[in-house]
Amino acid sequence: MASYKLTYFNMRGRAELTRFILAYAGIPYEDIRIEWHNWPSIKPSIPCGKLPVMEVDGTLINQSLAIARYFARDAGLTGKSRLEEAQTDAIVDTLNDFTVLIPWNEEDEALKKKMIDDLFNNQAPILLQNLELLLGDKQWFVGNSVTWADFYWDICFTTFNVLRKGFADRNPRLQALKDRVENIPQITEWLKQRPCTTF
Repeated sequence: MASYKLTYFNMRGRAELTRFILAYAGIPYEDIRIEWHNWPSIKPSIPCGKLPVMEVDGTLINQSLAIARYFARDAGLTGKSRLEEAQTDAIVDTLNDFTVLIPWNEEDEALKKKMIDDLFNNQAPILLQNLELLLGDKQWFVGNSVTWADFYWDICFTTFNVLRKGFADRNPRLQALKDRVENIPQITEWLKQRPCTTF
């Protein structure tokens, strides 16, 4: 069996999607969580100087979505056809497009609040409307079974809800999708045991 080591900060963030997938698939791995004060000394050894990274039998893979996709394929979470795989990727990319707009590194707190307010007042309603259209009356975003796009929605929902409590209150179908994901036994178990962090 291959050896897997996932390295990220002590938070959910960009590593949580991979953690969901690994939990779902029952794949054992080492969950290495580093503290911010240790990051400067570790950074030079990390490809492109960014986390997360996944070590697979000694080979490092960077970029969070590349890591997640690698495991999603093995776990049967990418869709049941090439078309479904493309649809799943598109939803993941749509969610990621919004996520990268969040001003995580803005040091001016007043400006950061203004930017987040603008994002959730003007861009989030468009995102939610588009996601509702993509979900329609289905149980899952793509096809008739769960994919990693559904997992990513759950993770994004949790993060966005910290930044803007109740941001999806008018979208019950999207909230129900989150509940379906969290009722998957492997995900339920992961949520019980994962470290408690704000993000």
